Amino acid sequence: MSVTGSTTVTEGRATAVRIRRAGAADAALVRTMLLELATHEGTADAVGATVDDWSRMLADTAVVVLIAYAGDRPVGYVSGTRQLNLWIGREIFALDDLYVRPEARNSGIGGSLMAALARQVADERPLITWGVREDNDAGHRFYRRLGARLRTKVVASWQPDAYRAHAASAPEVEPATGVRRSSPS
Repeated sequence: MSVTGSTTVTEGRATAVRIRRAGAADAALVRTMLLELATHEGTADAVGATVDDWSRMLADTAVVVLIAYAGDRPVGYVSGTRQLNLWIGREIFALDDLYVRPEARNSGIGGSLMAALARQVADERPLITWGVREDNDAGHRFYRRLGARLRTKVVASWQPDAYRAHAASAPEVEPATGVRRSSPS
């Protein structure tokens, strides 16, 4: 399904850009571009999702991945998930990645992907949130041009080994009474 079509001009020549929603058959392509992004950011070792995982995730309606093509070449993607936000009491769209391959950067494809994402979720009117690295000045300028508000926030992650160790060492609390009891030995 084609989401949008636009034309970008690069070095004096126009390139037709087509953006479409990814399906399960696109799992290998999406994972490849995700690995390219993670390698660029120095976090490739954090990628654990397999092609099979991507096939499953892309079949989930809460997962949105839009792929941009210049001609028949995939040149980038935007991805994220719809999820309940407990503070506002409704769904938000949590943007995960915006990636444009190096050879296609500075040609308007990132802006086209963000516009396609906005059209994709516009009827639901969710707040769209995402993180951007503090040292990504070009990204900050790009997002501000889109009208995004940037604010600094530290993102914490709690790895399974760490939270399991904490849970094992902390006294349990009875849910109904709030009474603490010691962990069984």
